[in-house]
Parts: sequence; C-alpha cells; structure tokens
Amino acid sequence: MNWTYLALAALGAYVLGSIPFAVVVSRAMRLKDPRTFGSGNPGATNVLRSGSKVAAGLTLLLDAAKGWLPVALVGWFGAPYGLWEGAQALVGLAAFAGHVWPVFLGFKGGKGVATAIGVLLGLSGWLALATLAVWALVLAISKMSSLSSIVAALILPLVYLLGGGPLWDYNRTVLFALVLMVVILVYRHAANISRILAGTEPRVGASKKSMVEQQSKPTRKKKAR
Repeated sequence: MNWTYLALAALGAYVLGSIPFAVVVSRAMRLKDPRTFGSGNPGATNVLRSGSKVAAGLTLLLDAAKGWLPVALVGWFGAPYGLWEGAQALVGLAAFAGHVWPVFLGFKGGKGVATAIGVLLGLSGWLALATLAVWALVLAISKMSSLSSIVAALILPLVYLLGGGPLWDYNRTVLFALVLMVVILVYRHAANISRILAGTEPRVGASKKSMVEQQSKPTRKKKAR
C-alpha cells in the first residue's frame, strides 16, 4: 500500500465528506436551516422535518454519494498507485469522518448513516444490501429509525465476517475500518440511545403532537402531597 497516495486520497475523501449537503440543498431550495430542527444535525432527517420530501430525498442521495464516490474511484483507478481494497475502506472511513466532523461546519456534522451506506455500496453491493435488509427489518418491527441504524451498524462486522469468501473477499483492513465506523456511528447516536431506554424516542409516522408528548415525559414531576 502506497501511504502517500493513500493520505492524498483520504484527504480528498474527507473534504468531499465535509460538504454539508443538507445545508446546501436547504439553502438552494429556500428552506430553513436543517440544524434548527430535531437533533440539530445537518442530515436528511432534519431536512425532512423542514417539510420537503424532495429536499430530504436529494440530501439522502448526495450524502450517500459522497461515501460511495471516493471508494469507487479508488476501486477503479487505485491499483496502479498501490491502493487496493484495504485502501478503499480507509478512504471510505475518511469520507464518513468528514460527514460526522465537517471542516466546513466547525466539525459539527451529522450521524453518518447515509454516508456509511454509500461506503458499503462502494465496497460491496451485497454488503450494503445485507445491512439495509437488517435496517429495514428492525424498522418494520420497532418503527424507530435510530434503533434500526444502531442495530444494523452493530451487526455489520458480523455480516462482513460471515460473507467473507462467498460474497466478498475478507480483508482485515476493511474489517478494522468497518468496526471503527460502527463505533463512531453508535457514539453519535448516544442521545437516541438514552431516549430509547427512556421510552421517549419518536417513532416513524408519529404525529408531531405525540412526538412532543413522548419527549416531555422525563421532565414531568409528580406533585407533592
């Protein structure tokens, strides 16, 4: 592996990952800043909360694309420069880190779910499909997008190990990058985990009124008798 070329590719991937498409799309479509909604993260979910499904969908695609593109480019053109599959994963990790800690937003970014899916798609379509299947199954049962993302992330390394060989080539560097990405993603969901344990995490399809009621539960105090 050529470390100089890897560093340059990772830097480019980080800069690409740092582009806050949630903010860019919202401004282009004259919507409110997505950081003023919900969790305050610049992501597709908060763009959706601004009231535009089109803007949210576009943000989701662009956030996934910035994870997929650098991985795909290294896969297509990296071999002559000593960049193989392990380098793809590390470059993808850099793009993911750019979304989570974007240089253009003072290192305050999103949770990285869409970008992580893009990275997986660049590494292996089967790996991305298996992860999305777990996400969809948990979502169908729990109706909680955050829980779905957390469970899918935690299972990802196991899925990679089980599929290594028949569906994709096993690589320790890829596994390392995936595990590190999982740790970061779960850490970024710390507030969601607290709400899930408290039973106040909003569910998909819940009305705004019910969401407010759920989130206000922990603050209610019993009156002294």
